[in-house]
Amino acid sequence: MRRWGPLIAVCLGTFMLLLDVTIVVVALPDMAAALHASLSDLQWVVDGYALALAALLLGAGAAADILGRRRVHVAGVVLFAAASLLCGLAPGPGTLVAARAVQGVGAAAMFATTLPLLGSVYQGRQRSAALGVWGAVSGGAAAVGPVVGGLLTAGPGWRWIFLVNLPVSVVAVWLTLRVVPESRGPRGMRVDWAGTVAFALFAGGVTYGVVRAGEDGWTASAALGAFAAAALGLLVFVLVERRAAHPLLELSLLRGRSFTGVMVGAFAFSGVAFGALPYVSIWMQTLLGMTPVRSGLTLLPMTVAAMVVAVLVGRLLHGAPARLTVGGGLLLIGAGDLCQAVLGAGSSWTALIPGFVLVGVGTGLVSPTVAGAALAAVPAERAGMAGGAVNTVRQLGYALGVAVSGTVVTSRMTGTLPHDAAHRLAGGGAGALRGTFAEHTLRTAFASGLNGALLVLGGASVVAGALVLALVRAPRTDGPVTKTAPTAQSSEETALPAA
Repeated sequence: MRRWGPLIAVCLGTFMLLLDVTIVVVALPDMAAALHASLSDLQWVVDGYALALAALLLGAGAAADILGRRRVHVAGVVLFAAASLLCGLAPGPGTLVAARAVQGVGAAAMFATTLPLLGSVYQGRQRSAALGVWGAVSGGAAAVGPVVGGLLTAGPGWRWIFLVNLPVSVVAVWLTLRVVPESRGPRGMRVDWAGTVAFALFAGGVTYGVVRAGEDGWTASAALGAFAAAALGLLVFVLVERRAAHPLLELSLLRGRSFTGVMVGAFAFSGVAFGALPYVSIWMQTLLGMTPVRSGLTLLPMTVAAMVVAVLVGRLLHGAPARLTVGGGLLLIGAGDLCQAVLGAGSSWTALIPGFVLVGVGTGLVSPTVAGAALAAVPAERAGMAGGAVNTVRQLGYALGVAVSGTVVTSRMTGTLPHDAAHRLAGGGAGALRGTFAEHTLRTAFASGLNGALLVLGGASVVAGALVLALVRAPRTDGPVTKTAPTAQSSEETALPAA
């Protein structure tokens, strides 16, 4: 237990927080029916969590270096568990969305401390082995989320996708306090609170703007106001990071072509691979009549392909150029999205299988290599900052991918249905619309919406893959980094080799 207990404790927390990114996908129709939730409510059930996680990840890592990583990790697990209980008991969509955001805060504290805690415990070959296990758990959690969600939703009910976190959290806290030693970053560190708030304003503003654009149109005052707030947040973030003694992100890192290319790939990855899945799940359950379990199981071609390829990458392609694994993986994901955009009124879920497989293969290439590519693109003393930045943009990209997909789905539906009906259909309200519109009309509208979203995501993935291929080069060949002070997000202990 002393040898591998810390790894088990950290992996329990990682598994929970990443499982909750995707576990809600197949439960959305049941949530909508039970809570009378709208499409925007469902979008925020998914995005509220991912957005809070992305916005606070770097700041949580900096705070953990000062306050103690184990302490912050345990506090994150406790907060995550409390928010999970609130999610499971939520009486309405507003409470559920708020609780999901609080879950994301706890998840940020957990995720930001995982690698530093492992780095403080394991060295040499043990560290490499621990990181390999952690990487497998991380990839597996997101992949099995829809399947676990389907089983729980069809069994005890959708509330149990949150309540199941409680016993796991208790074990994680007990084990962490028992076997994981406390560690901190270098003395004299400070938390860049101004940068944290500015980045949160940017991330929240742009995501909210996209969601409102889907509701009211791109020129609506709410959408334009949100985009203006996002632009202000981004401007303030850049100004603050240029002057901060301990910035969240060393902006000079972006002068390096390779690091910039990896960040583009990481930002695009989760959004283009999984951004349309909530709406695919709603289509399967409300129009094709599939159960939550079967809806989750339809994603197995993607899940299995991703896990098999990830294992093969670790064994056969170790040391392969990141521009090929990340860039090539994104091109495959783009091809998979485009292959799925063939739905019509009479289509069944089997039409998605070829695209699912391609997305899974691409995911298996990108997921285990993108973090290592970021670490290799920066000096060793900036590895922790680079790792935190990659995880941040991945979650932000997922939140935006879901928001953009919802906006495109409803926009394309309005060519067949009135605006209000399109929103109700995309939000799982097909049953209420069947008395007004023919089944063929509803199926045609939803298929058109999904095709539009998949085309947008596929195009974005192809562009991102091409940029990665063009920008990423051999490790550490970019221009010098101007600052050499310890980073705000982590100490040298986080400069871990890629799993």
